[in-house]
Amino acid sequence: MQAHDLSAGGDVLVRVHETARTAARLHGLPRAEVTLINVSENATFRVDDPQTGARSILRVHRLGYHPTAAIASELAWLEALREEAGVRTPRVIPAPDGSRVLTVPGEPPRDCVMFEFLPGTEPPEDRLVDGFERLGAVTARMHRHARTWRRPAGFTRFHWDYDAALGSESRWGHWRDGLGMEPEALAVLDRLDKELRERLHRFGRGSGRYGLIHADLRLANLLVTGDGPPSVIDFDDCGLGWYLYDLAAALSFIEHHPQVPEMIEAWLRGYRTVTALPAEEEAEIWTFVMFRRLLLVAWIGTHTGVDIAAELGAGYTLGSCELAERYLTGRPPA
Repeated sequence: MQAHDLSAGGDVLVRVHETARTAARLHGLPRAEVTLINVSENATFRVDDPQTGARSILRVHRLGYHPTAAIASELAWLEALREEAGVRTPRVIPAPDGSRVLTVPGEPPRDCVMFEFLPGTEPPEDRLVDGFERLGAVTARMHRHARTWRRPAGFTRFHWDYDAALGSESRWGHWRDGLGMEPEALAVLDRLDKELRERLHRFGRGSGRYGLIHADLRLANLLVTGDGPPSVIDFDDCGLGWYLYDLAAALSFIEHHPQVPEMIEAWLRGYRTVTALPAEEEAEIWTFVMFRRLLLVAWIGTHTGVDIAAELGAGYTLGSCELAERYLTGRPPA
C-alpha cells in the first residue's frame, strides 16, 4: 500500500523539483538555486537567490493530504502563535499576487508555500533531556494559546483521534499492513490496538484534553540558537487531537531509548512552568506513546521512500511488539 505520491518512486521527485523551480520563478526568483532538503508528508526545498543572497524555505505539498483551505488554516495558526503567544514560527512569504498558498500549474497542480528561513539548529542529541525541557515549555505555550484562540471563519484541519489514526480512516495506512507483520506480531499489536481504543475512549475528548495541536513536535522541528527562545517549524500535520499526543510525537522513533523516562520528566517539568497537567492525565502518557508508536508502524509501511522509514523498516515493528508486551502487562515500556 502506498499512502502518498512522494513515496511512489520513479521520477516523481524530479517532477516535484521542477514544481519547486516554477514556484520560485512565480515568487520572482527566476535564477534561484532550489535544493531538496527533506521528503516526508511534503517535499521541502531551500531556495537561495544568487542576486540578493537571500534564503527561504519552500514547501511543495503532496497530493491529497490537505485541501488549500486547510493549508491556509495552518498558516493562520502560525501567525496567531507568533503574534499572540510569542511563539517563534516562520513567516509566510506571499507570492507577488498576494497568495500565501500558491497553486503551481501542472499535471497535476500542486500547492506550495514559501517561508522565511529561520536560523538555528535542532537541540544536540547529547543533551536530549535539556532539549525536552525546552520542548515541554514551548508546547505548553502553544496548548495554552489553542485553548482560548478564536479560530477564523473557514478554519479547517483534520483530527488525530483513534478513527483517523488507527481506525476507519487510517490516514497513514493501516498498521496491519506494516513491514514485518508476522502472525506473532499481528496478534500482540491487535491486543494493543484494542487496549488503546478502550483507554482513549475512557480518557475522552473534553476541551481541556483535546484541541489544536502541532502533532509532530519533535526536537527535529525545534530550532535553537544559544539560550534564546526556540523556533517551532513544520506545522504540516497540525490538527485537532489530544494535547498529550504532542508529548508522544516528541518521542517518535526513540520510544525505546534508555533515557525516555528522563525525557518525559524533563518535558513535564518544562510544561508545568507554563500550565498545569493533572496527575490523572500524566498517568496515561504511555497510552499516547503507544498510540503514536502503532501509528508509526503504519506510517513506515506506507512511506518506504522516506529515509527514516527505509532505515527502521521491519525492525520498528519488532520493537513495537516488545514495547506493547510491556505496556499490556502493566510494566513501564522504558
